[in-house]
Amino acid sequence: MNLLTANNITKAYAGGNIALDDVSIEVPKGSVYGLLGPNGAGKTTLIRIINHITAPDKGTVTFDGHPLTQADVEHIGYLPEERGLYKKMKVGEQAIFFARLKGLSKADATRQLKEWFDKFGISDWWNKKVEELSKGMAQKVQFIVTVLHRPKLLIFDEPFSGFDPINANLLKEEILGLRDNGSTVIFSSHNMSSVEEICDDITLINKGHNILSGNVNDIRERFGKGRYTIDFKGDARALMESVESLAGEFLLSDRDKELKQLQLRLNPGVRLHDLISAANDATELRGFNVSKASLNEIFIHTVESNEKNR
Repeated sequence: MNLLTANNITKAYAGGNIALDDVSIEVPKGSVYGLLGPNGAGKTTLIRIINHITAPDKGTVTFDGHPLTQADVEHIGYLPEERGLYKKMKVGEQAIFFARLKGLSKADATRQLKEWFDKFGISDWWNKKVEELSKGMAQKVQFIVTVLHRPKLLIFDEPFSGFDPINANLLKEEILGLRDNGSTVIFSSHNMSSVEEICDDITLINKGHNILSGNVNDIRERFGKGRYTIDFKGDARALMESVESLAGEFLLSDRDKELKQLQLRLNPGVRLHDLISAANDATELRGFNVSKASLNEIFIHTVESNEKNR
């Protein structure tokens, strides 16, 4: 069952700039949904429509089984890419202020915020002014405030921007934990590596058009059809020469000092048995596996194909 459905959304701005052109998405309950695309693709416009910040020129949005209303925004937590905190306020005071706006009592807000601050390792900053925070710490505070009232839908627009790998991983774990506890998450990004591990379903938007939608594993398998990975010891050149009539799109890498890896795509009509036999004759074969396409590869391929067909 879907928590949110956007049907045939169109939005144009002054000057004839079409931000969204007949875009539809279906966000299943209890999932992490990736809204992906290059900068300027229309992702943020769609998010603003879902948050009732702006209205579509055409199309409808359904939330939890009924047409989206302003009252539904109470059940949405939104972390925009453009962060904003009051620099002169103390961190704890400001966090309580935002929590109270979302309906929590001062006592509940303080208790829950203290727990989150401990979890994120920023308890020592409770009485500091916001202007003293680093960008990463300020983002942690805003993330906490966004999720504190446990909304049905969470929307994160480029949440890992400016985070180091350790803190980015902390946020990933928290997002997955929120999903596992019943929240539905929309995750907007142009950075494929940041969403590879956490999205269940995705929609790829380019220049205001929905050009790809579906389950992440299904999409990766479909785009990865015919792709394989060979682990081997020996002469890489000899291996590639032995299979060059059977496959293409070679990508060679070192696994360690002795073991190498070759990724390739099997040519149409070639039997897998023949590829394995040729590889085994040319080198010491140590592993042979089906290789899924990465979201980054899919992103580049789909956008480029869409540009050529426009």
